[in-house]
Amino acid sequence: MMSEQEVLKCSSARNRGGVQRVEGKLRASVEKGDYYEAHQMYRTLFFRYMSQGKHAEARELMYSGALLFFSYNQQNSAADLSMLVLESLEKSDTKVVDEILAEHLAKLFSQMDPNSPERVAFVSRALKWSSGGSGKLGHPKLHQLLAVTLWKEQNYSESRYHFLHSSDGEGCAKMLVEYSASRGYRSEVDMFVAQAVLQFLCLKNKTSASVVFTTYTQKHPSIEQGPPFVQPLLNFIWFLLLAVDGGKLTVFTVLCEQYQPSLKRDPMYNEYLDRIGQLFFGVPPKQSSSYGGLLGNLLNSLMGAGEEEDGEEATEDSSPIELD
Repeated sequence: MMSEQEVLKCSSARNRGGVQRVEGKLRASVEKGDYYEAHQMYRTLFFRYMSQGKHAEARELMYSGALLFFSYNQQNSAADLSMLVLESLEKSDTKVVDEILAEHLAKLFSQMDPNSPERVAFVSRALKWSSGGSGKLGHPKLHQLLAVTLWKEQNYSESRYHFLHSSDGEGCAKMLVEYSASRGYRSEVDMFVAQAVLQFLCLKNKTSASVVFTTYTQKHPSIEQGPPFVQPLLNFIWFLLLAVDGGKLTVFTVLCEQYQPSLKRDPMYNEYLDRIGQLFFGVPPKQSSSYGGLLGNLLNSLMGAGEEEDGEEATEDSSPIELD
């Protein structure tokens, strides 16, 4: 194991070659099982680089170190270095680019223990940084990458939440088909996609709402080709998407009245439709805009009640309704 003095000497290197030499020595320490010592040296190097304004070098070193610790199942050390990757981003003027979102943040997230509290803290900070200080709740690309990882882990509920805040309607639909087939009742195949479409519309994402509906109804093995569909709820969603494009309040009103038996299957549907009426058909908000209880909490989180910008985004702590 190299001494701290040797590490600090290496850290003064001004080029990538110096960083690579440091990485080589630290890797050797990890491979010998000197996990604690190597972890502390990584931290020492991080703060050394940061104090010198070498944010990119600090980030690259922490990223490679975290992956190294993950490969040896040293979750705590790896998670700590992952948080330092975020710190290097937060304290620098690094631009939000796909390479960092995909190769750094999403990769680290995918390696973390799904049940660890560190993962929750990591994703919260990562989304906040990726928003670029806009007050929104994370970059759509990062949400999409997180959604795919969670889908692979069969954490469908959390995957759906992140898909809702991405622009990947097709990926969301494919995940929902798998979710419905593996966890849902056959009688509820229409409810999985209905909820997603209504929530996308509440977030003013008409494109993804349309894509998720079309893809889901085409790919689900229990849905006969349409439209029209055997399930009345699917016909309602189909008509609703057409009505949203037209923007005529009378059409929207009649549609909701005619399909009330289907809409009563989930008490949230009419709450979502109240919001959709406001967003797309000029319906004035109800006198009392705050809903009570669990439904109110979900609506406020999904619609972004209290958000500074349009209320288009949901809070990081919200989670979609379970249907199964």
